[in-house]
Amino acid sequence: MRYEIRVEGQLSEALSEAFPELDHVVMSGQTVLFGQVVDEAHLYGLLARCQSLGLRVLEMRQLPE
Repeated sequence: MRYEIRVEGQLSEALSEAFPELDHVVMSGQTVLFGQVVDEAHLYGLLARCQSLGLRVLEMRQLPE
């Protein structure tokens, strides 16, 4: 499964490195993290990582394969 997670603001290099399994791009004051998510546990882990880093998740969606 491929997912996209949009977070508020531009992530610093250190914060971007907290998601080594995902690519990222900055668009319109948001950072879009995207990539392969292995399973539901991995997805919840990514969201928990966002929360622990104080990131505000604006949108999350599954991308077409």
